[in-house]
Amino acid sequence: MYFPLLTDNEQKAVVRALRGPEFVRKNHGSLFDRGSADSYYGRPQTPHYGGVGGDSGPRVEVTDSKSVAEYRAGYNHNEQHGDKKDYR
Repeated sequence: MYFPLLTDNEQKAVVRALRGPEFVRKNHGSLFDRGSADSYYGRPQTPHYGGVGGDSGPRVEVTDSKSVAEYRAGYNHNEQHGDKKDYR
């Protein structure tokens, strides 16, 4: 039986599908998105995804290293770019 090789984009799509929507950075409520939002609003780091209503589902706290790393990537990205809520 022959299985054709997947293109890079196809491989990435398979990985995203297996990992779940919380790892798709463009998704509202994803780990990266929630980390970025926590940084923006000056909140402490509490790794989670979802919990913003609509289709993002309930808030899910995470502790596994891959999920925490993805959340922190979003948090650190926002910290490096200095985008913060102005409460004046």
